Amino acid sequence: MSAGWLSGLIDYGVIGLLVALSILVVAVSLERYFLYRKLSIGSFEDIKSLELVLTRKLSVIASVGSNAPYLGLLGTVLGIMLTFYNMGKDAAMDTGRIMTGLALALKATAVGLVVALVAVVLYNALLRKVRVLMLEWEIANGRKTL
Repeated sequence: MSAGWLSGLIDYGVIGLLVALSILVVAVSLERYFLYRKLSIGSFEDIKSLELVLTRKLSVIASVGSNAPYLGLLGTVLGIMLTFYNMGKDAAMDTGRIMTGLALALKATAVGLVVALVAVVLYNALLRKVRVLMLEWEIANGRKTL
């Protein structure tokens, strides 16, 4: 039985999914940013309809930010399983190959953390812009906030 499929799953499955999610986060963030720049808040009759437009798709960014580390951890667990499998199969495995296998297993966690950090930073920046736009609407419409 070969464990090559597991190595492919880690490299192309987990890390590929994390890269795709990071592209999705950047694309949604750019779409939201450009929408916020051209949006006319005066065209909204009430603040709830404004909030619906402003917060649409932000949950995608938040979900990626909160779940990317877990996907990376899954890749690391699979990589460690692969290293242990190879250790058991090759009884005369040297320490260098073991350490290399474990180090490469951690790359999935590193990628997951990077994706999560980018997503959380973008989410927080967009959420701040949402709050500012809503406050501007309230000021323009004579609403008092606490």
